Amino acid sequence: MSQYDICIVGSGMVGATLACMLADSDETLSIAVIDNAPPRSQPELLDANQKSQFDLRVSAITRASENIFRNTGVWEVIESLRVSPYRDMHVWDAMGNGVVHFDSADIAESSLGYIIENNVIQYALQQRLVAFDNITVLAPVQCKKLIENDNQMVLLLDDEQVITCSLIVGADGSHSWLRQQAKIMKRGWDYDQAALVCYVQTEQSHQKTAWQRFMPDGPLAFLPLQENYSSIVWSTTPEHAEELKIMSENDFKKALTIASDNFLGDIQSCSQRAVFPLRFFVVENYIKSNLALIGDAAHTIHPLAGQGVNLGLADAAALAQTLIDARSVGKEINRFSVLRQYERWRKADNLAVMAAMDGFKNLFGSELNAVRELRNMGMNLVNQVPLVKNMVIKQAMGLSGDLSRFASREVV
Repeated sequence: MSQYDICIVGSGMVGATLACMLADSDETLSIAVIDNAPPRSQPELLDANQKSQFDLRVSAITRASENIFRNTGVWEVIESLRVSPYRDMHVWDAMGNGVVHFDSADIAESSLGYIIENNVIQYALQQRLVAFDNITVLAPVQCKKLIENDNQMVLLLDDEQVITCSLIVGADGSHSWLRQQAKIMKRGWDYDQAALVCYVQTEQSHQKTAWQRFMPDGPLAFLPLQENYSSIVWSTTPEHAEELKIMSENDFKKALTIASDNFLGDIQSCSQRAVFPLRFFVVENYIKSNLALIGDAAHTIHPLAGQGVNLGLADAAALAQTLIDARSVGKEINRFSVLRQYERWRKADNLAVMAAMDGFKNLFGSELNAVRELRNMGMNLVNQVPLVKNMVIKQAMGLSGDLSRFASREVV
């Protein structure tokens, strides 16, 4: 039997970030990180011929999340691998004349955020995890059973290990095993949409701009990578997504060129394609006795604004700050009143963002003439009023609201 202060189930971006923040604090905390997947290998970088091997899954990392990575000590490793900043965002309605253009220069910032491949972030975090003496990584291993015993959690693993901890944290994704074991209910729905993802090379430069075209079946996003490469997230009906997935490369390039209104010229090459269903859900409670949920284990969101992983990182930063502050004044980190502070902090913020994204999805999915005219009028109004537009930019960058100290610009 191994005893830890905190056990984190899930070593993805959110769980690993939480572990690093907790381990690097002045409070002496022993941490176990458990995952059913093996450690990530180093991502392939651009070769001498500039033929790229990008990860199919990317994240739009906000400036607040950049601060979290800087304050967690992983940003330098991420930058040394591959980071694609974007300075502008151009959004338009395929069913009208509505256009909004966001420029980081308008608020005296060097960029709005970054497009980073998931395997780059995960590899950097993995390298940071193993640098801490007070973190034990157990992977690959499966969780078998969870037992609450004398104000502690007991976790049985499939390799016969028995883990005990004061607090267990679920960072194991939208199908969270830990959430199911804790019998925490969720509510939500499946969108009648799926996201097709791939990366492409375009005839014209993306100009370090994130491009997004709203169509009736869902938004199409071109997210800038290196050179003339862009990551594609095409939200559409599940049937259409499957059709796009099995098309020949030439047919897919033609379909994507037409759907993008040819704004970056012809699609010159594309990678393999994958399809993921889109869902919305939120749990009734982020916490229970000796237990907390973060990231996709607690909520999932439509990817139209790329906020999913950023909400999860904000969860991790808020929970880390709450636990560290409690420990510094002699409180038990698994005390319900301590965990309740985290839940109150993040639940309201997450619900507000999730409701807004769901509203945008429904607004841009409507083909009613009155709704179409209203949204186009609204987009153009936002584009013409700098004060409003700059407020939207700061919100999208994650630099407004009740930030944790990890998400602030100051180094903690």
